[in-house]
Amino acid sequence: MAPLSPAKALAKVQQLQKGQDGPNSHLAIIRISEPITSALDIAELKRSPSKRTSDASADALDNPTPASLEADLTHYKELFSKLRFSYLEQVTKEKFLRAIVGDPPLVVSHNENVELEAELAQVKQELKKRKEEVRIMVEEMEKTGRELARRYKNVQLQTTQLETLPEKIANLENTIASLRASQAANATVADPNNPSSSQNLPLPATLSLLAEREAELAALDRQLASLHNTLPRKTREAEAIERELGVLERRKGEALAQAREAKRKKREGESDGLEEMGRWYRGAEMSLKKLVDVEG
Repeated sequence: MAPLSPAKALAKVQQLQKGQDGPNSHLAIIRISEPITSALDIAELKRSPSKRTSDASADALDNPTPASLEADLTHYKELFSKLRFSYLEQVTKEKFLRAIVGDPPLVVSHNENVELEAELAQVKQELKKRKEEVRIMVEEMEKTGRELARRYKNVQLQTTQLETLPEKIANLENTIASLRASQAANATVADPNNPSSSQNLPLPATLSLLAEREAELAALDRQLASLHNTLPRKTREAEAIERELGVLERRKGEALAQAREAKRKKREGESDGLEEMGRWYRGAEMSLKKLVDVEG
């Protein structure tokens, strides 16, 4: 069976949604709550059209929530409990009066009371057991209802997302088509040295190119390893050179300071003894040269 196109899938989803727009499109728990909360109000509105409920009441009826349903359930439980108590009280009074005014009057002995109490204890025990079963069943139903509500919301969310998928799929298909067209237009002859054509190589050429690149990476890794090994020695040499350079810079500074000081003294006419020492050395040199010439 051929897969459905996005447009056909969207059409089917919309058709299903149109088919669910009837009265059965809501959850059953919401439909169950409508006769409890709104049947009397609807009948009252039919009898007196001028009477209208408030916006809050209308919103509670149109959009029931778990909290509102639980409040209604609690209210009706209390109401039926009061009605049950009133009914039992009325029936008990009626039986008691009939027993008194009857002809002959109904007289109950102690043994009959004991038997009735024993029977009542059994009935109460059975009733307690049934109540426990009902409680467990109600808890399971509440758990199932919450799970169904969660799934229902999830289905609604997925349906909303599904409505937007065909447009996204169409955009992606157009993008893929444009990319393929541009790739076909820019396709060149397969050249391992051409990065633009390396993506169009066949499998053997791709494997060969991959092996070359891996070999280059291995060579680079070896070079990096050797550089890492020589790095400490080069660092120590650089530190020694920096120390020597610092000493030379300091000597240079001292020599410059002495030269500036000598220049200043010469400009001011002061004698620092160097000039006299120089003349003495020149005189001594000339004397030595004359002596050497005489001896020669």
